[in-house]
Amino acid sequence: MMSPYLEKFMVFLRVEKNASHHTLTSYKTDLNQFIFFLISHFDSKEFSIEQIDRLAIRLWLGELSEQGLTQNSIARKVAALRSFFKYAFRNGWIKKNPAHLLVIPKKTRTLPKTIPAPDLQRMLDSYRNLIDSVGSIQDSVILELFYTSGIRVSELCGLDTQDVEVTKALIKVRGKGNKERIVPISSSVNKLLKNFLNQRSHPAQNIQSISDEIKRTSKVKKKESPLFIAPSGQRMYAKQVYRIVNKAIRQYCEVSQKSPHVLRHSFATHMLDNGADIRLIKEFLGHSSLASTQVYTHTSVERLRTIYEQAHPRAKS
Repeated sequence: MMSPYLEKFMVFLRVEKNASHHTLTSYKTDLNQFIFFLISHFDSKEFSIEQIDRLAIRLWLGELSEQGLTQNSIARKVAALRSFFKYAFRNGWIKKNPAHLLVIPKKTRTLPKTIPAPDLQRMLDSYRNLIDSVGSIQDSVILELFYTSGIRVSELCGLDTQDVEVTKALIKVRGKGNKERIVPISSSVNKLLKNFLNQRSHPAQNIQSISDEIKRTSKVKKKESPLFIAPSGQRMYAKQVYRIVNKAIRQYCEVSQKSPHVLRHSFATHMLDNGADIRLIKEFLGHSSLASTQVYTHTSVERLRTIYEQAHPRAKS
């Protein structure tokens, strides 16, 4: 059976590769789907990992294509298989890697969704005006950091209080592959962060707020000092961040996608629109390759085309 091998592979991804929660969940789902297919293919729950050949993999991918899965979804599943069987071969579980020559389908690239700058300004200003407790100032800081620094959800959730240098207006971010980078923040956001940290250290002196603060901090591991804490008292997690961002965007912005990634896309696009060098944006976003950042140049070209068609008298003639 493959299950014991899958468990060891997931430990490898989590411990040695420091894979994100999203990657771990996606890979586990993809590989479990493949196992279910193999059970049907071999007509038995008892099969050896050595029995899996290239043909079995191709049959599964063909079935996925017939089910109407997108190229992007199939590409991720191929990547999961290649990674798993590479690890299995390296550890001597199999004598031949059946996924070695698999070609990852070319992904279809869609332009990132963004929010107009005026809408974002209105949203962020409104949240600042509503600040009256640790909870609401935390929501405001989260929204500001996404839009003014372009960090990822996992990076935001992983921030500790010692990662914030308010004297220098910097935050230390741990990105993919546990790579660290220093990201500058604006003086306005830095001031908001100072207020947030002060309120965390000195909560309002009433019975309810003291009780809430004890509840919030008691569940956090003593060795940890997370910057953001979820209502449960644990370190902030991705699903709660999504709820905060989704609620804010729904209130103030008309855009189909309402996730933290939209704020990251908006950060990059608005920086590029206002003349920032794409190599600088690459460093902000923590991209390992400039090719990943270049998608934002297409967004700006589309924006220029729209302005051109609206403004130039000969554009539609």
